[in-house]
Amino acid sequence: MAGYALGCCVLFFAILELVASSTVRQYCIIGAGPAGMQMGYFLQSAGRDYVVLERNATAGAFFQQFPRHRKLISINKRHTGGTNKEFNLRHDWHSLFSNDSQLEMRHYSTKYFPDADEYVHYLHDYAEKLKLNIEYNTQVTSVGKEGANYVLADQNGGRHLCQVVIVSTGIWVPNIPKNACGIELAVGYESVSTNPADFEGKVVLILGRGNSGFETADSIVGSAGYIHMASRTRIRLAYQTHYVGDVRAVNDQLVDTYQLKSLDGQFEGSLGHVGEDSSVCIQKQGDGKFYLVHNSTFKEIRDLEDPMLRHPYDVIIRCLGFKFDFGPFNGSVSLPPAPQGGGSKYPAIKPNYEAIHASDLYVAGTISHSLDFRKSSGGFVHGFRYTVRALFRHFEWRYHQVAWPSITLPVVDLFEHMLKRINEASGPYQMFGVLADIAIIRENATVEYLEEVPRRALSTFQDLTGHGTGPLILWTYQYGKSYSGPGKDVLREDRATGEPLKADKSNFLHPVIYYYEDPTKVNWNSDYLPEPTRYHHIIEDFLTDWTQRRLHQIPMRRFLEAIFQTDLRSFFAENCFEYILTYGRDIPLYCKQHYLQGNGIAWLGHMDKVEIGEDF
Repeated sequence: MAGYALGCCVLFFAILELVASSTVRQYCIIGAGPAGMQMGYFLQSAGRDYVVLERNATAGAFFQQFPRHRKLISINKRHTGGTNKEFNLRHDWHSLFSNDSQLEMRHYSTKYFPDADEYVHYLHDYAEKLKLNIEYNTQVTSVGKEGANYVLADQNGGRHLCQVVIVSTGIWVPNIPKNACGIELAVGYESVSTNPADFEGKVVLILGRGNSGFETADSIVGSAGYIHMASRTRIRLAYQTHYVGDVRAVNDQLVDTYQLKSLDGQFEGSLGHVGEDSSVCIQKQGDGKFYLVHNSTFKEIRDLEDPMLRHPYDVIIRCLGFKFDFGPFNGSVSLPPAPQGGGSKYPAIKPNYEAIHASDLYVAGTISHSLDFRKSSGGFVHGFRYTVRALFRHFEWRYHQVAWPSITLPVVDLFEHMLKRINEASGPYQMFGVLADIAIIRENATVEYLEEVPRRALSTFQDLTGHGTGPLILWTYQYGKSYSGPGKDVLREDRATGEPLKADKSNFLHPVIYYYEDPTKVNWNSDYLPEPTRYHHIIEDFLTDWTQRRLHQIPMRRFLEAIFQTDLRSFFAENCFEYILTYGRDIPLYCKQHYLQGNGIAWLGHMDKVEIGEDF
């Protein structure tokens, strides 16, 4: 009898497993990092069927190990002088979108650069408090296709059937150059000791001069004898390039010690590149120390006349970054590396974040960064939380016929609406040059306004958003074209302009408005916006506050008036009444769209009153 009961139980669980493996999910998200959870939140809020498959036992597991020395370089600015939540997200680089006001990073850390463990705590709470549907300890080992559905196989032999797959695993595979001579002798950033005492008095070579390399150097500079850092190219400092992925000032102590001649050294070129095409090899000799030698003749570099490398090293540390795990996509479903934009560490995708060779397969988060690598912030939480939202909005139209959120505005209200967005919106501010607000000009003197649209995908605007195209006004943020780059003197005395007539010479981040009379005739999928019919730069501002009447508002309003060929000033009811008495039906558009519709605003004595003929 006991054997019979046991057999029934086995059969019962086998049936459960069979049913589970035949259930088709609408959305499967691979990876419960910040991007995967952000997408899960949006899908859950919309009532969509989804599951998140996470290979580790907790959400945000990457941050349990990295950065190795635990200080994040993303900012947590808790005080901005205001309480506008949208504006404050410009300076909160960690928080994800949610309907819980307590799920903001400022409640988890008071540090400007928080500890990674504090972020792990935040991400754990995000998953638990929002009750996201996450299956932990489920590693997707291969992705295949059965008919119209994807089949995700896991490490336990389980099968997950999905209509749409979103890959949000990030980049976590250490980048180790193929056939790099002697690279196995270097200890990797992923396993290097974080105890400075282990480097007491030692001579250290660090391969790689990104943030992980400088973070490592900064942690041992007080204990090591001296440190050399090497890479193929010159150091890219974030304050010069305006790319947050380049070396942050919080990590660049080794630049100081090098320039102030305190034994530490920086060099580039072939000697700084131990790789497949390099003539340099790492060799461990009988004294237990590591030497750099020529790959072909194995002539020791220390014997050359180069004074930088005539001594051996006690430790060599590999800090060459990470790349995407392409392993699960080597079968029938292909997700090849992007040919440009980060080299081979990101997968190739379309402007709508869909895989090049597989429909209904998308990427989200850090691995979508090939579209804006070194151009914007899409590889980082404060950038990709917006691109994930854009992808979700695309899903809503493509799979559920729910069009991209929009509002219809009278033409005369466009100026005020745009000005408010320019001064508050965090999406275009963080994803400058990538996400843009769009105003489609419609009939009856109205515009249809959409927020944070991926501008590279505008060639398929209707498929992306569910809205018809037409003449459009687009605005985004930009830096000056010749202002950013390695070695640029971004602190020179003439770095800023204060004259509205020279607004196009603005260097710092500032709004730019473009008008396209026929957007179907331009190529949107490029690093730079296509040539417009008209464009207008709003002059850079020291406080990033574009509300000054003469500097910002009047030039912007006149630009819009040139597009619509009409007066876009706002008027009080008394002004409109006076215009009607004076000019009859030839009155400003604002009076037609508001005063004559019973929506006029009465003038109060303490408010500035616009007189007939006055500019504003």
